[in-house]
Amino acid sequence: MQIDDVIADRYELIGLVGSGGMSTVYCARDRLLDRQVALKLLHDHYAADSEYVERFRREARSVARLSHPNIVTVIDRGEDGDKQFIVFEYVEGENLKQLIEDSGALELRRALEIAIDCADALAFAHANGLVHRDVKPQNVLIDVEGRIKVTDFGIARSLEVEVGVTQTGTVMGTSSYLSPEQARGRAVTASSDIYSLGVVLWELLTGEVPFDGDNFVAVALRHINEQPPSLIERRPDAPPRLATAVERALGKEPEDRFPTMAAFAEELRRCLEDLDRPTDAQDTLVGVPAAAPAAGPVPVTARARSRARTARGPILLVVVALVAVGAIVAGLLSLGGGGSGGRSPSSGSGSGAGGPVTLSAVGNYDPDGDPDSHADTASAATDGDSSTTWYTQIYATPQFGGLKHGLGLVVDAGGSTKLTQLTVQTPTPGFQAEVEAGDSASGPFSPDSSTQPVSGSTTFSLNGKEARYYVVWITQLPPGGKAEIAEVTAKR
Repeated sequence: MQIDDVIADRYELIGLVGSGGMSTVYCARDRLLDRQVALKLLHDHYAADSEYVERFRREARSVARLSHPNIVTVIDRGEDGDKQFIVFEYVEGENLKQLIEDSGALELRRALEIAIDCADALAFAHANGLVHRDVKPQNVLIDVEGRIKVTDFGIARSLEVEVGVTQTGTVMGTSSYLSPEQARGRAVTASSDIYSLGVVLWELLTGEVPFDGDNFVAVALRHINEQPPSLIERRPDAPPRLATAVERALGKEPEDRFPTMAAFAEELRRCLEDLDRPTDAQDTLVGVPAAAPAAGPVPVTARARSRARTARGPILLVVVALVAVGAIVAGLLSLGGGGSGGRSPSSGSGSGAGGPVTLSAVGNYDPDGDPDSHADTASAATDGDSSTTWYTQIYATPQFGGLKHGLGLVVDAGGSTKLTQLTVQTPTPGFQAEVEAGDSASGPFSPDSSTQPVSGSTTFSLNGKEARYYVVWITQLPPGGKAEIAEVTAKR
C-alpha cells in the first residue's frame, strides 16, 4: 500500500504508524466523517490464510464490545478486495516503549498510575472473556494528555475460543514479556496477562526488562527457568510492598500470581496510596499490608521476609509490642463493660434495635449472567475505608444497548435481621438504585426500598423485610458510565 491510497472508498492513507508481525497500521483520514483514524491492514501473505483472517476478524469483533476508557475503540471492520482491515480511534501521542526509551525508569507514582490503568483495561477485557496475550509497552499508547490506552488485541484469545482457531502448543507473544506457560506452548489464561503486565511494571520501574537474551528461545527459557532479579536492588527507593506485588505477579506458575487482574490492580492501588504515607508508616507495612486486596493479603516471599527481618527487625518489634499493649487494654475494658458482656453496640448483626449492623460485602448479583469482574473488589465496600471502592461498568442500561437491566452489590448482615436503613457512599454520584433483600447471596431478591438517585452519602429507608442478604441494585449508571460504591453501612 502507498500513502494516498484509499481503502473501501472511504479511508485515505496519510502516514505509516508502524508494522508488526501480522499487520501494518496507518494513520488515515475518514472521508465520510472527516476525521483521523488508525487503520490496521492484515499483511497480504496472511490474508490468504483462513486461520489468520479469522483471527483478524475475531479481534475486531472482540475489541468492538470493549467499551472502556483505557482501551482503544474499534470503529469499523471490512474488506477491500483481498485486503482485511480494522479501523480504530486515532490516539495522538506515543507508545509506552518510546517513553521508556526516552526517559528510562519512571518516577514511582507515574509507573504505578500507568500500570493501574493497564490493569483496569485488561481486567475489563477478561470480564468480557478476552485474554490479550501480547501485553507489552509497544501496545500501550499514551495520548497528548497523558491518558493510557491499551491496544493491539491482534493475537487475543477468547476464554472460550472455537476449537481450531488457536491451539495449545502454539507459542504467541513477544519474548521479553512472555509468561512461562506461553513459552512452553501451554494453554493461555488471564493469569498470563498478569505475568506480562508484571514484566511491563518491572520495566517501568527499572528501565529494563528482567530477562533478556540473544534470541527468542534464549529469553523464553529464562522466563521458564530463572527467578527475576531483586527489584529492590535495581530500584532501591521502591517500597517493599510494591516489590512484593511485582514479585507475585511474576510467579512462575499461574497459581502463584494474583488470582485475577482486578486483584492485581487493587494491590497496585494500595501501593500507590502507601506512597503518600510517612516513611516510618511504610516501614511497618513490610509483610503486613495495611489493607489487603479483595483476594486476600499478599504473601511474603522468602526473599521479602528475609529483608524484613534484617532491615526492619526493630520496627516490627515495636509494632508487636504495641499490639500486645492494645490487647491488654482491650481486655481490661471488656472486664469493665458492665452488663453488655464486653460487646460494643456496633460489634455486629447482633446489636440491639436501632443500632448499627456490621455488613460484609460478598460479591455481585447478576441475574442476566456474565458476572462482572469487579466482584473481586466487593470487600472494598465494607472495609471501613472510603478511599477504596467496588465498581461496575460492564452491564448495559439503555444507553449501552440494553444488555442488562441492572447489576447489584451483595452484602451479608451475618444473620437474619430486619434492617430499617442502609446507607451508600459513592464518589460517582448520579446512578439509580434500590435495596433488595433475600435469604441467599445468589438470590432471588425482592425490593425492600424505593428506587432513588445516589449521590455522596445516600440513606435508603427500608420496609423491614427479614433477611440475611441485601443487594444494592443499580438500575442506571451515572453520566460517566461507571458506578462506584465506597462504603455500605446499615442499622436495624
